Amino acid sequence: MGSGGSKGSKASYNISVKTGDQKGAGEHVHVFIILHGKGIQTNEFRLDNFFKHDFERGKVDNFSVSEINMSDVHTVELRRDNCCFFSHWYLDWIEITNKKSNITYIFPAMQWIKAKCHYFIKHHTCLPQDDSFLETRKLELQTIKTEYQLEVKIPGLPAQVKNLPEDEKFSNHYKLKFALESILLKGESFKLLMTGGTEWENVDDIKTVYTKAFGVPQSSKYFNDDTHFGRQRLTGLNSLLIERCTAIPQNFGVTEDMIKPFLEGKTMSQAMDGKKLFIVDLAILEDCPTKRDDLVMTCPLALFYFNNSKRLMPIAIQLFQQKGPNNPVFLPSDPVYTWMLAKMWYSLADSTYNQALTHLNNTHLMMEGISVATKRNLALQHPILKVLQPHFLYLMAINSLALVQLIEPGGVIDNNTNAGIKGHFHIMRKSMSSWKLDLHGTLPEDLRSRGVFDQSILNGAYHMRDDALLLYDAIKTYVEKYVMLYYSTESSLTADYELQSWGEELIKSRDDGGVGIQGVPGNGKFQTTKQLVLTLTAIIYTCSVGHAAANFQQYDEYAAPFNYPYFLSGVPPKDKSPVNIETILKTIPNRKILLTIMSITKVLSEKATESLGDFEKQFIVDPRAIEVVEESVLS
Repeated sequence: MGSGGSKGSKASYNISVKTGDQKGAGEHVHVFIILHGKGIQTNEFRLDNFFKHDFERGKVDNFSVSEINMSDVHTVELRRDNCCFFSHWYLDWIEITNKKSNITYIFPAMQWIKAKCHYFIKHHTCLPQDDSFLETRKLELQTIKTEYQLEVKIPGLPAQVKNLPEDEKFSNHYKLKFALESILLKGESFKLLMTGGTEWENVDDIKTVYTKAFGVPQSSKYFNDDTHFGRQRLTGLNSLLIERCTAIPQNFGVTEDMIKPFLEGKTMSQAMDGKKLFIVDLAILEDCPTKRDDLVMTCPLALFYFNNSKRLMPIAIQLFQQKGPNNPVFLPSDPVYTWMLAKMWYSLADSTYNQALTHLNNTHLMMEGISVATKRNLALQHPILKVLQPHFLYLMAINSLALVQLIEPGGVIDNNTNAGIKGHFHIMRKSMSSWKLDLHGTLPEDLRSRGVFDQSILNGAYHMRDDALLLYDAIKTYVEKYVMLYYSTESSLTADYELQSWGEELIKSRDDGGVGIQGVPGNGKFQTTKQLVLTLTAIIYTCSVGHAAANFQQYDEYAAPFNYPYFLSGVPPKDKSPVNIETILKTIPNRKILLTIMSITKVLSEKATESLGDFEKQFIVDPRAIEVVEESVLS
């Protein structure tokens, strides 16, 4: 391997190159590099280990270069030839270590390297006003903008990336893992259908689908259990819906006499004053379309009481918004299976809300628009891009796949849920006018708006709130320390035109080509570090903690049709007449539909990326910032 540079004090370097594991990521390429230091550069030399195939998919190759008159390296200039017509190369990163000083310089790339193009991969992290390679930076960002364009693909829904860039596609390992899982579960579902038929014989028959391949969902361990139903509101997939009840809504037909037996001797007023009465109102589902005319979607209100045993108990459910003789308030004292049926129809609305809003719209599509704007406006060297990038990993690819396989007409959600895609899109559109980053994306403010921020309320039971607040505060502390590394004065913030451009595109309406996010602190004009910290914390929290809470319990909940159905047949009860278990069995999804729901939620529930703070791709390379990351992980 050749080397270059002028005579003088020489240094030797180890060069490690990681080829990505995307399909076709490494196929017969010749790679040439030039190392750049302060006011000096090497001659071009080829990275080549004799008698070895270099740059194979998923592999790390190590090279050694000596006699380099350069004490440090800040830029790698890179190109590859077109030695084979169909050759491709995806570069994850390059690490260069000075053998004498043992200092390592990391150059993250995470991109396809095209033949006959020169790439300048920089080690440094800096704001645009401090970049000595400003023209190169501007040109690189302009190229990125042509690849990352915003588009509203579904009218009224969030902006997404117009075409999925090659650099955003799944790694081969990620694709293979999910493909194998899907094939296994499809095969298992087919076998269960062939041996068990479509309809359920009895309650125990449902347990037969919980084979080794699927596993036993946690929620299936409870049957018509009011304690579990209440616990789902605090630790389940929609744990950020419950509100402290200070007055009964006029359209909720509940009365004092109805709930008196469930208040442990208190009056309704005393229960409210004691902060023991809570409500969930799913009014957003009113007028929600359904897949077929014979299917129904409820839009319920539910009242809960936090008892002396520190359990949140359901005490009243009204399945539709407008009270009336055909829309009674169901109570725990009603006939046992009638009350169970009311809870199931409530849960149908809750599960639909979770998938459409809590999960898909808020943590996937809304965050995709933000991630596209981030790539479009912040250069590769920008510290804010680097701190956000780990939390956007595979987001665009996952959403692209979801639109094709899950929420397309005739897809899994369309054919196996009451709402279908028309209903899901309907409530997603309704939510877009009210969702705000500084409220719904900011946990403390969201809790305050619902009257449950005070941890003496629901004490010992609202674990999602208590644990999530700790994580939110940890993320905020990490972001504060990170931001102060680069914005020590407010003037450096206002002078950062890339950041200001990012904020402008975040708030610009979707009709005008922006992301259309409401509630961005400072209205997208970042004047203080506090505004920037709150914005970054909300984004990172939503992509990590918020997504985890909305996603990873899906199989444990959706696979238990008595407790969290995503599909129900027939019509909700219109009176309190007793029903039998046969009615319940005919109402829940049949074996075929349940197995489809189980298969997709099993795959979606898989933890495919690393835990918060344990980044599988290293974007942050500034030693000061790495120290902040390590401190945050250890604390």
